[in-house]
Amino acid sequence: MSKKTLTLDEPVLIDGKEVYELTYDPMEITAAQFSEACARSSAINKSKSFSFKMRENDYALHLYLGMFAVIALNPGIDISDLERIKGFDVLKLTDIGMLFTYRRSEAPSGQKPSEELSENTAEPSTPASETPDK
Repeated sequence: MSKKTLTLDEPVLIDGKEVYELTYDPMEITAAQFSEACARSSAINKSKSFSFKMRENDYALHLYLGMFAVIALNPGIDISDLERIKGFDVLKLTDIGMLFTYRRSEAPSGQKPSEELSENTAEPSTPASETPDK
């Protein structure tokens, strides 16, 4: 088990207590939890116009997979508890699910998940012209 800790910027109220840290492990997500995350994502997407979604770019799926990575280690937490998370903490949960769909447990150390997936930009092949000193 590779338990990790998600530190929240804003606490979430769970069982009447403010919680600032949640343990999670995406490797503990069960088939039933994966299916439920897919169903919840589909329910959200049905309310919008038709779009072709792949799991790698389905942000609602990523969010729910992140939530289930938390619930897998904390069965006393309900999905409705995690749906109250807000702000950048939502993106932190989404990152957990996104990395799961890419079959990675976490971004390389010191690198944010968004940096991991971005393309490298090429350096200009022609150096800037130098002006001679007069």
